[in-house]
Amino acid sequence: MSKTNQSVDGRSVFRVDKFVVPAAAREEIFAKVRTTHELLRLQQGFVQDFLLEQFSGPGEFNLVTIVEWESQAAIDNVVPIVKAAHERIAFNPHEMIARLGVRADIANYQRVPGL
Repeated sequence: MSKTNQSVDGRSVFRVDKFVVPAAAREEIFAKVRTTHELLRLQQGFVQDFLLEQFSGPGEFNLVTIVEWESQAAIDNVVPIVKAAHERIAFNPHEMIARLGVRADIANYQRVPGL
């Protein structure tokens, strides 16, 4: 079995999406994030999620979502499910991000052992 179909070293995998969201785009972005996360919570391998909004500090990103998955395989399995759900409602996340002037930084992470 390839490493992409397993947890990374037997540990959870965290999908972290960081966004710079203009104030005028906040409600539309939050609505789509909430809808997507409602779907994610129903998927096998889902552990927990967080929707975080910056309220102070000089940081660049004012919206961060974190989803913990049991494994990379769980993420791999949910991608086509989310894509199909978005297609059913004619939602294109890339188009919305471009239209609203949102900037995104999206990656998978794992915990650092010993910390």
